[in-house]
Amino acid sequence: MIAAGAVSAGPHVFWITSRAAGTAALALSSLAVSAGLLIGSRSGVLRGFGGDTRALHEALSLATLAAVAVHGVALLGDHYLHPSPLDIAVPFSGAYRPLWTGLGIVAGWALALLGLSYYARSRIGQSRWRSLHRYTALFWLLGIAHTLGAGTDATQPWFLLLLAIPTLPAAILLLSKLTRKTSARPPQPAPTRTLGPSR
Repeated sequence: MIAAGAVSAGPHVFWITSRAAGTAALALSSLAVSAGLLIGSRSGVLRGFGGDTRALHEALSLATLAAVAVHGVALLGDHYLHPSPLDIAVPFSGAYRPLWTGLGIVAGWALALLGLSYYARSRIGQSRWRSLHRYTALFWLLGIAHTLGAGTDATQPWFLLLLAIPTLPAAILLLSKLTRKTSARPPQPAPTRTLGPSR
């Protein structure tokens, strides 16, 4: 029995489903990024757990793609936004916050392509695939930008705290990796100056 004054979720079920799936996608993608960065780290933190962590990374990546798909497709049933299939599939074509929504669509397609490319890496070439896969972090960051720019809960303290729990560890690991790469670059030798003939 619904209490007096309570709002029925019926008319909003598609929007609530999309909202929940989007939040799940962000959490799952953050965990997947963390697992991927730990696999690629040279610190030895995961020594002895490489295979298990790879399987976890793969499962989290696939779960992220499923959540992203639900996040977009559920909106097709929302009677308030009433988007078309093009609005949820083509970046920057929709009317609702087109910049931030467009960034989210770009991130979703890119994460799908980069994630599923794992299964074609023998054709792509292992080294080329690794180079491409590094861009996953960039599109994960675009997903965060989409959440903060288009999310209806983005200004709520409880949501920002919920967002920080999975994203901060991934961001710290990413920053640590970038810092290590920068510090590991050998210094460039100073150009030698050729002296002309003495007079």
